[in-house]
Amino acid sequence: MDLKLKGMNAIVTGGSKGIGRAIVEGLAAEGVNVAFCARGADGVKEAETAIKAEGGNVIGTALDVGNKEQLEKWVEDSAKNFGGLDIVVCNVSALAIAPDNEENWAASMNVDVLHTVRTCRTALPHLEKSKSPSIINISSVSGREADFAGGPYGTAKSAIIAYTAHLAFSLAEKGIRANTVSPGNTYFEGGVWQNIEQGNPELFSFAMGLNPTGKMGTPQEQAFAVVMLASPLASRISGANLVVDGALTRGIQF
Repeated sequence: MDLKLKGMNAIVTGGSKGIGRAIVEGLAAEGVNVAFCARGADGVKEAETAIKAEGGNVIGTALDVGNKEQLEKWVEDSAKNFGGLDIVVCNVSALAIAPDNEENWAASMNVDVLHTVRTCRTALPHLEKSKSPSIINISSVSGREADFAGGPYGTAKSAIIAYTAHLAFSLAEKGIRANTVSPGNTYFEGGVWQNIEQGNPELFSFAMGLNPTGKMGTPQEQAFAVVMLASPLASRISGANLVVDGALTRGIQF
């Protein structure tokens, strides 16, 4: 199926590894021009080189999304380099399972929530000029139910879902779609769950046991949801929170 994405322009935060990298790769494979950022310069360079070798048109930038000035400049520079923006994906998260303390609350609010707000706000003037503008913000199943990853992480992820729903409603008349993707447990090399598997096998076993499929998801499975929502073919989907968790969560969404 042709997703009608070829030639569109996207920005992705946290795009050097894991879910973010899979999103960059998925969009680039569809012919999207992608600017991505992440904190580690080495990781950004490696990802950029590898994706370009596969034929993707990508630009990687090392920056701290918690820094307002750096983030907003990157969004503006990306729009200028590509001549516009069509797709915005906010993927960065400060923490996963984190102790409930002031430092972690501040980090989650600044990085998870405010980075999302600042990215979307800065990109809006450019999205308004697009023929098929779309915002996809990455939350988590911990944002829609109370679980062991609650506290700073879960609360920040809930805020992202609420903020994105507000965007969808307030921007509908401008033709700008906004959706959230909420991944379940996602396993990849160097990721949170591999670290937990090695450092806290008891918690890993508990989490694995919650997955009715008997396995955790992959970054590529999460990325598919984002690429699909970014497509102009998804023109009637806005304000949704798409849970991608292999039936992990039990709550009924109405």
